[in-house]
Amino acid sequence: MIERHLNGSVLTGNGQPEARHDEAQRTIVERGISMQQSSNTMSAVEFLKSRDVGPQVIARVLLEPEKRRSSDD
Repeated sequence: MIERHLNGSVLTGNGQPEARHDEAQRTIVERGISMQQSSNTMSAVEFLKSRDVGPQVIARVLLEPEKRRSSDD
């Protein structure tokens, strides 16, 4: 069973995130992370929000770097 959430995340039947297949979204998130490192977190948040990245994804990638997906996913 695959479950899709409103924020676009996908969980498999065992509750684990499915590998990301959307290269455009990956690029946007990577740019947001880079912006956070070179500028500040609020700029990164606003950038990601303006690109329709879900709030849970924004929180995870900017505030919990240990929970980021690897770039190989």
